[in-house]
Amino acid sequence: MTKVVIVVQARMSSTRLPGKVLLPILGETLLKRMIERLQMIKHEATIVIATSDSEQDDILQTEADKIGVPCFRGSLDNCLDRHYQAGLKYGADVVIKIPSDCPLIDPRIIDDVLDFYFAHKGEYDFVNNLHPATWPDGNDVEIMTMACIEKAWKEASRKLELEHTTPYIWENPGKFRIANIEWSAGKDYSMSHRFTIDYPEDYDFIKLVYEELYPAKADFSCDDILSLLESKPEIYEINSGYAGVNWYRNHLDELKTVGAGQTKTLSNKQV
Repeated sequence: MTKVVIVVQARMSSTRLPGKVLLPILGETLLKRMIERLQMIKHEATIVIATSDSEQDDILQTEADKIGVPCFRGSLDNCLDRHYQAGLKYGADVVIKIPSDCPLIDPRIIDDVLDFYFAHKGEYDFVNNLHPATWPDGNDVEIMTMACIEKAWKEASRKLELEHTTPYIWENPGKFRIANIEWSAGKDYSMSHRFTIDYPEDYDFIKLVYEELYPAKADFSCDDILSLLESKPEIYEINSGYAGVNWYRNHLDELKTVGAGQTKTLSNKQV
Protein backbone atom coordinates (compact mmCIF):
# COMPACT_ATOMS: atom_id res chain seq x y z
CA MET A 1 0.00 0.00 0.00
CA THR A 2 1.28 3.44 -0.92
CA LYS A 3 2.09 5.57 2.13
CA VAL A 4 0.85 9.11 1.55
CA VAL A 5 2.17 11.88 3.77
CA ILE A 6 0.62 15.35 3.60
CA VAL A 7 3.18 17.93 4.70
CA VAL A 8 1.69 21.20 5.92
CA GLN A 9 4.49 23.74 6.15
CA ALA A 10 3.87 26.39 8.80
CA ARG A 11 5.82 29.06 10.64
CA MET A 12 5.11 32.01 12.91
CA SER A 13 7.45 34.44 11.16
CA SER A 14 5.31 35.42 8.19
CA THR A 15 6.54 38.84 7.11
CA ARG A 16 3.17 40.24 6.05
CA LEU A 17 0.89 38.67 8.67
CA PRO A 18 2.94 37.23 11.56
CA GLY A 19 1.31 34.34 13.42
CA LYS A 20 -1.40 34.00 10.79
CA VAL A 21 -1.77 30.24 11.24
CA LEU A 22 -2.88 30.71 14.85
CA LEU A 23 -5.48 33.40 14.17
CA PRO A 24 -8.91 32.41 15.52
CA ILE A 25 -11.65 30.95 13.32
CA LEU A 26 -14.89 30.04 15.14
CA GLY A 27 -13.10 29.35 18.41
CA GLU A 28 -10.19 27.33 16.96
CA THR A 29 -6.96 28.27 15.25
CA LEU A 30 -6.82 28.72 11.51
CA LEU A 31 -4.33 25.85 11.42
CA LYS A 32 -6.72 23.49 13.19
CA ARG A 33 -9.55 24.43 10.84
CA MET A 34 -7.30 23.66 7.88
CA ILE A 35 -6.21 20.31 9.33
CA GLU A 36 -9.90 19.47 9.79
CA ARG A 37 -10.39 19.95 6.05
CA LEU A 38 -7.39 17.80 5.18
CA GLN A 39 -8.78 15.04 7.40
CA MET A 40 -11.93 15.01 5.25
CA ILE A 41 -10.21 13.54 2.19
CA LYS A 42 -11.31 10.04 1.20
CA HIS A 43 -7.77 8.74 0.71
CA GLU A 44 -5.75 7.46 3.65
CA ALA A 45 -2.91 9.80 4.53
CA THR A 46 -0.69 10.84 7.42
CA ILE A 47 -0.89 14.58 8.04
CA VAL A 48 2.27 16.21 9.38
CA ILE A 49 2.72 19.84 10.41
CA ALA A 50 6.25 20.76 9.33
CA THR A 51 7.68 23.80 11.07
CA SER A 52 11.13 25.09 11.83
CA ASP A 53 13.43 24.28 14.72
CA SER A 54 13.40 27.97 15.67
CA GLU A 55 12.26 28.78 19.20
CA GLN A 56 9.54 31.06 17.88
CA ASP A 57 7.88 28.02 16.31
CA ASP A 58 7.71 26.04 19.57
CA ILE A 59 4.10 27.22 19.82
CA LEU A 60 3.31 25.33 16.61
CA GLN A 61 4.65 22.14 18.16
CA THR A 62 2.24 22.78 21.04
CA GLU A 63 -0.63 23.40 18.63
CA ALA A 64 0.14 20.22 16.68
CA ASP A 65 0.10 18.24 19.92
CA LYS A 66 -3.24 19.83 20.80
CA ILE A 67 -4.70 19.02 17.37
CA GLY A 68 -3.33 15.49 17.60
CA VAL A 69 -1.14 15.37 14.51
CA PRO A 70 2.64 14.82 14.22
CA CYS A 71 4.97 17.81 14.09
CA PHE A 72 8.28 17.75 12.24
CA ARG A 73 10.91 20.37 13.09
CA GLY A 74 13.48 21.31 10.47
CA SER A 75 15.13 24.12 8.53
CA LEU A 76 13.50 27.55 8.73
CA ASP A 77 14.39 28.69 5.22
CA ASN A 78 15.03 25.42 3.33
CA CYS A 79 11.50 24.10 2.93
CA LEU A 80 12.65 21.56 0.33
CA ASP A 81 14.81 19.95 3.00
CA ARG A 82 11.95 20.18 5.48
CA HIS A 83 9.59 18.31 3.13
CA TYR A 84 12.18 15.71 2.22
CA GLN A 85 13.21 15.00 5.80
CA ALA A 86 9.57 14.83 6.93
CA GLY A 87 8.85 12.34 4.16
CA LEU A 88 11.78 10.21 5.28
CA LYS A 89 10.81 10.32 8.94
CA TYR A 90 7.23 9.25 8.32
CA GLY A 91 8.01 6.58 5.73
CA ALA A 92 6.38 8.30 2.78
CA ASP A 93 6.14 6.80 -0.67
CA VAL A 94 4.41 9.97 -1.78
CA VAL A 95 4.60 13.47 -0.28
CA ILE A 96 1.83 16.00 -0.79
CA LYS A 97 2.82 19.63 -0.30
CA ILE A 98 -0.01 21.78 1.00
CA PRO A 99 0.99 25.12 2.56
CA SER A 100 -0.63 26.27 5.78
CA ASP A 101 -1.97 29.42 4.13
CA CYS A 102 -4.76 27.40 2.41
CA PRO A 103 -7.42 27.09 5.17
CA LEU A 104 -10.28 26.99 2.65
CA ILE A 105 -8.79 24.18 0.56
CA ASP A 106 -11.47 21.82 -0.75
CA PRO A 107 -10.75 18.20 0.25
CA ARG A 108 -12.50 17.10 -2.94
CA ILE A 109 -9.82 18.84 -5.01
CA ILE A 110 -7.09 16.99 -3.11
CA ASP A 111 -8.93 13.75 -3.85
CA ASP A 112 -9.22 14.67 -7.53
CA VAL A 113 -5.45 15.08 -7.84
CA LEU A 114 -4.82 11.91 -5.83
CA ASP A 115 -7.33 9.98 -7.94
CA PHE A 116 -5.37 10.94 -11.05
CA TYR A 117 -2.06 9.98 -9.45
CA PHE A 118 -3.31 6.53 -8.45
CA ALA A 119 -5.06 5.98 -11.77
CA HIS A 120 -1.71 6.58 -13.47
CA LYS A 121 0.54 5.16 -10.77
CA GLY A 122 4.11 4.74 -11.95
CA GLU A 123 3.62 7.11 -14.88
CA TYR A 124 4.38 10.42 -13.17
CA ASP A 125 6.90 11.75 -10.66
CA PHE A 126 4.97 14.95 -9.93
CA VAL A 127 1.22 15.58 -10.19
CA ASN A 128 -0.17 18.99 -9.33
CA ASN A 129 -2.89 21.53 -10.04
CA LEU A 130 -0.76 24.70 -10.13
CA HIS A 131 1.22 24.78 -13.38
CA PRO A 132 -0.86 26.31 -14.72
CA ALA A 133 -3.41 26.88 -11.95
CA THR A 134 -7.14 27.04 -12.64
CA TRP A 135 -8.86 26.71 -9.25
CA PRO A 136 -9.16 29.75 -6.96
CA ASP A 137 -5.84 30.53 -5.29
CA GLY A 138 -5.59 28.58 -2.05
CA ASN A 139 -6.45 25.13 -3.44
CA ASP A 140 -2.80 24.17 -3.93
CA VAL A 141 -2.02 20.46 -4.31
CA GLU A 142 1.42 19.16 -5.30
CA ILE A 143 2.10 15.41 -5.17
CA MET A 144 5.61 14.04 -5.57
CA THR A 145 7.15 10.64 -5.18
CA MET A 146 9.97 10.28 -2.67
CA ALA A 147 12.34 9.55 -5.56
CA CYS A 148 11.25 12.83 -7.15
CA ILE A 149 11.69 14.93 -4.04
CA GLU A 150 15.01 13.23 -3.29
CA LYS A 151 16.33 14.13 -6.75
CA ALA A 152 15.24 17.74 -6.25
CA TRP A 153 16.79 17.74 -2.75
CA LYS A 154 20.13 16.56 -4.16
CA GLU A 155 20.22 18.84 -7.19
CA ALA A 156 18.40 22.08 -6.32
CA SER A 157 20.60 24.97 -5.25
CA ARG A 158 18.91 28.30 -5.96
CA LYS A 159 17.32 30.10 -3.01
CA LEU A 160 13.84 30.10 -4.55
CA GLU A 161 14.10 26.34 -5.19
CA LEU A 162 14.92 25.64 -1.55
CA GLU A 163 12.45 28.14 -0.10
CA HIS A 164 9.45 27.09 -2.22
CA THR A 165 10.16 23.31 -2.29
CA THR A 166 8.95 22.37 -5.77
CA PRO A 167 10.22 24.91 -8.36
CA TYR A 168 13.21 22.74 -9.28
CA ILE A 169 10.75 20.01 -10.25
CA TRP A 170 8.29 21.99 -12.35
CA GLU A 171 11.04 24.15 -13.84
CA ASN A 172 12.76 21.01 -15.21
CA PRO A 173 10.17 19.03 -17.19
CA GLY A 174 13.02 17.26 -18.98
CA LYS A 175 14.12 15.66 -15.71
CA PHE A 176 10.72 14.74 -14.25
CA ARG A 177 7.49 13.21 -15.54
CA ILE A 178 4.95 15.92 -14.74
CA ALA A 179 1.15 16.06 -14.93
CA ASN A 180 -1.09 19.04 -14.24
CA ILE A 181 -4.76 18.66 -13.33
CA GLU A 182 -7.13 21.40 -14.43
CA TRP A 183 -10.52 22.31 -12.97
CA SER A 184 -13.15 20.06 -14.54
CA ALA A 185 -15.54 23.01 -14.66
CA GLY A 186 -13.44 24.35 -17.50
CA LYS A 187 -12.98 27.67 -15.73
CA ASP A 188 -9.91 29.57 -14.57
CA TYR A 189 -10.39 31.51 -11.34
CA SER A 190 -6.74 31.40 -10.33
CA MET A 191 -6.21 35.12 -10.93
CA SER A 192 -9.66 36.37 -9.95
CA HIS A 193 -10.47 34.56 -6.69
CA ARG A 194 -8.25 34.46 -3.63
CA PHE A 195 -8.87 31.88 -0.87
CA THR A 196 -5.38 32.02 0.65
CA ILE A 197 -4.04 34.09 3.56
CA ASP A 198 -1.18 36.55 3.46
CA TYR A 199 -2.76 39.89 4.37
CA PRO A 200 -5.22 41.14 7.03
CA GLU A 201 -7.94 41.39 4.37
CA ASP A 202 -7.46 37.70 3.57
CA TYR A 203 -8.09 36.82 7.20
CA ASP A 204 -11.26 38.93 7.26
CA PHE A 205 -12.44 37.16 4.11
CA ILE A 206 -11.66 33.64 5.36
CA LYS A 207 -13.17 34.27 8.78
CA LEU A 208 -16.42 35.47 7.20
CA VAL A 209 -16.59 32.50 4.80
CA TYR A 210 -16.30 30.13 7.76
CA GLU A 211 -18.93 32.02 9.73
CA GLU A 212 -21.31 31.88 6.77
CA LEU A 213 -20.80 28.24 5.73
CA TYR A 214 -19.20 26.13 8.47
CA PRO A 215 -22.06 25.97 11.02
CA ALA A 216 -24.44 24.40 8.48
CA LYS A 217 -21.88 22.41 6.45
CA ALA A 218 -18.45 21.77 7.96
CA ASP A 219 -17.17 20.20 4.72
CA PHE A 220 -18.25 23.11 2.52
CA SER A 221 -16.78 22.96 -0.96
CA CYS A 222 -15.12 25.35 -3.36
CA ASP A 223 -18.43 25.54 -5.20
CA ASP A 224 -20.19 26.43 -1.94
CA ILE A 225 -17.78 29.33 -1.46
CA LEU A 226 -18.30 30.53 -5.03
CA SER A 227 -22.08 30.39 -4.56
CA LEU A 228 -21.73 32.40 -1.36
CA LEU A 229 -19.67 35.04 -3.16
CA GLU A 230 -22.25 35.28 -5.93
CA SER A 231 -25.02 35.86 -3.42
CA LYS A 232 -22.94 38.20 -1.25
CA PRO A 233 -20.45 39.98 -3.52
CA GLU A 234 -19.43 42.25 -0.67
CA ILE A 235 -17.55 39.28 0.82
CA TYR A 236 -15.64 38.77 -2.43
CA GLU A 237 -14.64 42.43 -2.40
CA ILE A 238 -12.93 42.17 1.01
CA ASN A 239 -9.66 40.82 -0.43
CA SER A 240 -10.27 41.04 -4.18
CA GLY A 241 -7.57 43.69 -4.46
CA TYR A 242 -4.99 40.97 -3.79
CA ALA A 243 -6.39 38.44 -6.27
CA GLY A 244 -3.59 37.11 -8.43
CA VAL A 245 -0.83 38.35 -6.13
CA ASN A 246 1.64 35.55 -5.37
CA TRP A 247 5.34 34.94 -4.86
CA TYR A 248 6.02 34.56 -8.58
CA ARG A 249 5.95 38.34 -9.00
CA ASN A 250 9.33 38.70 -7.30
CA HIS A 251 11.07 36.00 -9.39
CA LEU A 252 9.88 36.41 -12.98
CA ASP A 253 13.45 36.99 -14.12
CA GLU A 254 14.49 33.65 -12.58
CA LEU A 255 11.58 31.43 -13.62
CA LYS A 256 11.41 29.74 -17.02
CA THR A 257 7.90 28.27 -16.89
CA VAL A 258 6.00 31.12 -15.21
CA GLY A 259 5.14 34.38 -16.98
CA ALA A 260 3.79 37.75 -15.96
CA GLY A 261 0.27 36.58 -16.79
CA GLN A 262 0.34 34.22 -13.81
CA THR A 263 0.90 36.89 -11.17
CA LYS A 264 0.10 40.49 -10.32
CA THR A 265 2.23 43.14 -8.73
CA LEU A 266 1.17 45.09 -5.68
CA SER A 267 0.17 48.72 -5.95
CA ASN A 268 1.97 51.30 -3.82
CA LYS A 269 -1.16 51.53 -1.70
CA GLN A 270 -1.16 47.77 -1.01
CA VAL A 271 2.54 47.63 -0.21
